[in-house]
Amino acid sequence: MDAFLTAALYKFVDLPDFVAQREPLQRCCDDNAVKGTLLLAREGVNGTIAGPEAGVRAVLAHLRAMPGLASLTHKESWSSKPPFLRMKVRLKKEIVTLRVPELDPNKTVGQYVKPQDWNALLADPDVVLIDTRNDYEVKIGTFKGAINPDIKTFTELPAWIDAQPALQGAKKPKVAMFCTGGIRCEKSTALMKMKGFDEVYHLEGGILKYLEEVPPEQSTWDGECFVFDERVSVGHGLKPGPYELCRSCRWPLGPEDKASPHFVLGVSCPHCHNQRTPEEKARLAERQRQVELAEARGERHVGAALPNKP
Repeated sequence: MDAFLTAALYKFVDLPDFVAQREPLQRCCDDNAVKGTLLLAREGVNGTIAGPEAGVRAVLAHLRAMPGLASLTHKESWSSKPPFLRMKVRLKKEIVTLRVPELDPNKTVGQYVKPQDWNALLADPDVVLIDTRNDYEVKIGTFKGAINPDIKTFTELPAWIDAQPALQGAKKPKVAMFCTGGIRCEKSTALMKMKGFDEVYHLEGGILKYLEEVPPEQSTWDGECFVFDERVSVGHGLKPGPYELCRSCRWPLGPEDKASPHFVLGVSCPHCHNQRTPEEKARLAERQRQVELAEARGERHVGAALPNKP
């Protein structure tokens, strides 16, 4: 039985008191055994949380009681194991970092397209379809015909757009953009509007909403959708997929990756085996040993924070 409810959420809204709201929100999460990450900034809230259903709904109620968040929406999925090990409420300059300070998604964004209408939009041959996610996310799945900007962070997207000849010139093409849950597209479509694109569309609710609502036989999605928790990937119906994270570089690993001679559980994979020093590999090997010892005792090893993806 799937006992853990996961709620993904975001909302762009002016939160002038976001600093003062952090501690009460953290306390509410802790009191209700809810884990995950929530980001608070002047521009709004973003995050994913998981835990017992009653606890998650209590946190959602707390959020919606905050000024400006009464209409906050969220996406739900279920899992048999806890997707997160800790709970962190963090203060940020942006709830999704793009570093274009003049951008305000509360004022201008692209046109929302509901999941059931997305396929019809993509059937238009004049539409340029852009995946706004990072390279390691796109690797395991994307929409058929989508352009992969091959970026390592969202902050690289503006420069990539400026470097594309097909997106320059007086006559701007129709552009459709998508991301995991919709939040990146709030900023990326606002960016396109700022750059003079008139017809800009984005998938409402992101890939997750599409996979939740569109039947597999009607889908134009190819592969799995990367998610930022211990599930690693989900497919249609938001069912957990076959991928797992490399505990060294956090790249999603499929069966071929794990069959590679460069894959050492907890230490390296084909994507990072030549990026770690012998000292780092020794430290990771010891960490993996401690994880296995904890599992043998029937415990779950939290350990040190995983290194950032290089």
